[in-house]
Amino acid sequence: MIDATTIDPTDEALLRLLRQDARLPTAELGRRLGVSRTTVQSRLERLERRGVIAGYTVRLGREAAGALVRAHILLTVAPKLARPTEAALARIPQIAALHSVSGIYDLIAVVEARSVEELDRLIDEIGALDGVERTVTSIILSTRLDRG
Repeated sequence: MIDATTIDPTDEALLRLLRQDARLPTAELGRRLGVSRTTVQSRLERLERRGVIAGYTVRLGREAAGALVRAHILLTVAPKLARPTEAALARIPQIAALHSVSGIYDLIAVVEARSVEELDRLIDEIGALDGVERTVTSIILSTRLDRG
């Protein structure tokens, strides 16, 4: 478990910069933070070792991301089948994220499809899984803010 008190303001600033652009060179990160490149490298290694930074990823540009149909699928799941249902959902590559939530729904799946037709098939596939009792889908029309 990560102790939030061990993340100092410089670590927070470093993480904020990496969220904006994880490809920034360590020298540039150091310049923006007012520390040396080696200090940045040692902080990165420490944050990775402690699990604060779990990995680096690719964020699609607006044009590429705009070519995808994204949606949130809210799911009600039979309690006794929750684990196998989650495992089945995890095997569907179009599911970008799966969140356990409080309220009348149990899970929210964030999905990305290449077309409305693919999204329609995906919704049917998810709804047919053992344990899925009900789904409600909201297609994302636009993203107004993404702090990624």
